[in-house]
Amino acid sequence: MNTWTAIGLTVLGCYAVKLAGLLVPVGAMERPLVRRLAALLPVALLAALTAQQTFADGHSLVLDARAAGLGAAAVALVLRAPFLLVVAAAVVVTAGVRAIGG
Repeated sequence: MNTWTAIGLTVLGCYAVKLAGLLVPVGAMERPLVRRLAALLPVALLAALTAQQTFADGHSLVLDARAAGLGAAAVALVLRAPFLLVVAAAVVVTAGVRAIGG
């Protein structure tokens, strides 16, 4: 399969998913359980992506500077820091750990 075939199939797949979402009856989306799942699903997916990108390296689990940066961001969030400060703390700690060879 060449690149353009893969891109075309991806485009068709995305369109099909979007169309399927539009075909869901309005009554189904108004149920409390569906509303709650729709609100929590993006958070769960983002948390899973963050964990995978932080603790995985190919086929093995690793603890490196990324984990320290994530820890710093978590501490900043617990202290209710603004979002930019949370990101800055993660960047500074990650860079610092990498600079000292961690």
